[in-house]
Amino acid sequence: MVRSIGLTAPVIVCGRRVFWSCKLSGSSDERIFDWHFCKVHGCLGNLAVPCFVTRVLLRYIKREKWPKFVHRGNQENSDSRSKLGARLLKQLATMISSLRLRMESRRRKSGDKSGGKIMPAALEGSEIVIPAGFRCPISLDLMKDPVILSTGITYDRQSIETWLEGGSFTCPVTKQLLQSADLIPNHALRRMIQSWCVENRDAGIERIPTPRIPVTRSQVAEILSQIESASRRGSPGSCVAVADRIRLLAKESDRSRRCVAGAGAGAALAAAFAAVCDRFADSEKESAPAAAAEAILAAMNAVATIDSEAWSHVWTRSCMRRLAWLISGGSLEGVGNAVWALREVLRDDEKILEGDNRKILESTPGLVEGLVRVVREPICPATTKASLEAIVEMASASDRMVCRVAEAGLVPVLLEILPGCERGMCEKALAALDLACSRREGREQAYGHALAVPVLVKKMLRVSSMATDLAMSVLWRLSKGANGEAVVLEALSVGLFQKLLVLLQVGCDDGAKEKAKDLLKMSNKYKDRLECVDSGDFKNIKRPA
Repeated sequence: MVRSIGLTAPVIVCGRRVFWSCKLSGSSDERIFDWHFCKVHGCLGNLAVPCFVTRVLLRYIKREKWPKFVHRGNQENSDSRSKLGARLLKQLATMISSLRLRMESRRRKSGDKSGGKIMPAALEGSEIVIPAGFRCPISLDLMKDPVILSTGITYDRQSIETWLEGGSFTCPVTKQLLQSADLIPNHALRRMIQSWCVENRDAGIERIPTPRIPVTRSQVAEILSQIESASRRGSPGSCVAVADRIRLLAKESDRSRRCVAGAGAGAALAAAFAAVCDRFADSEKESAPAAAAEAILAAMNAVATIDSEAWSHVWTRSCMRRLAWLISGGSLEGVGNAVWALREVLRDDEKILEGDNRKILESTPGLVEGLVRVVREPICPATTKASLEAIVEMASASDRMVCRVAEAGLVPVLLEILPGCERGMCEKALAALDLACSRREGREQAYGHALAVPVLVKKMLRVSSMATDLAMSVLWRLSKGANGEAVVLEALSVGLFQKLLVLLQVGCDDGAKEKAKDLLKMSNKYKDRLECVDSGDFKNIKRPA
């Protein structure tokens, strides 16, 4: 007779599977059952174990359920080891499913904020047994959106889609190769599940909502053909309506967004935007074309995954002029989407240098000025970062754009936002400031700003290695200008000398090292005027690996 049951600790194998060893010990024999628990799909043999109930559930099994069940099973001489294991799995499956369903219902009623953790009190009371036909074979949860696979087996949509997206193209139950990945909604079973939920509402079971039918690629392709046709006809109203529909589909769910992107929405929307811009190139201030352009950009932002080939449609004078107009005078959402689109277009450095693309950038009026305005009058941190990235990309590709950036008054704006910005924003602002100060106009603006030298020295060794190199590069540029001596004296008074010594000791790249040595040489004759520096600047310094 089996007197005890022991559960060993989990053992990780190849980082993908955990084995729980169930040891049944008795007076005459020892039986060991090893079951697979897949961390990826939550599958224990043919059983799915919800991770969040494992610890409490195992205590419950040891204390109440399994000893009684094993005792009863071993009194039957006809039970073999395999039958005993199957009965244990069946009992555990029923217990887990009813436990999860009951606890979800209790949390909805009480507004529990425990994050889905099962408490020991939940293990008390009667159990609600979910009919086996209502449970998904993969997750063993109550199915909310049952669908039929080509093999005839019904699964919950989310579980089978996760299975297929993981690279498996077989039926989880029958192991047959799938002839098709199409999922057919099982409306009859879904209605039966809803009826069962209604019958058990007194036990706290909520009726599952009727799911929306997900969009298919053929439907997306039809919608994309509509926006292509509307843009060619020059119908702004139709473009707005279809683009809004695409945007709503992409935001409906991750699955819908992937479906929309996979159907080629990025290229179609970029081509539609170019067609609208070309057709209404002389009507930039008309409301209808502007609304169509904003709607298309909003749909592109919702789709998000757009390749460089699709963005190549935007490399035209009319498109750049439209983007510049939207950045300067569009709605708040339109400004954000236009800045995002420009940043994405400029991310491909090779495209900027192709053909006349650089000349298109240089000849587009109001482009740089609009970006500087977005930085000066921020809408949101994401838009400000995108503006700074676009400025850096343009200035890196063209000296003429650097002059426009400096003349637009970007330097004082950057010096104002540097003291209180976070790491990512600080690095982008310093990169733009370094480029602007490479021109005489930018340096003159920095000389006239009281925060220039103190904030640059303060950012060294405090934010990141990139920020340190950029801040030192800006100081080096300022020290080489007309007011170089005054810059060095002011920098020494706020601790530059000590920071340069620390920087050379911990190490940096060759370019930064040469600039640090140059600054040390310039400041050496003024070292008797050095003052103490805050030790907090050095507390996080580490030598690079």
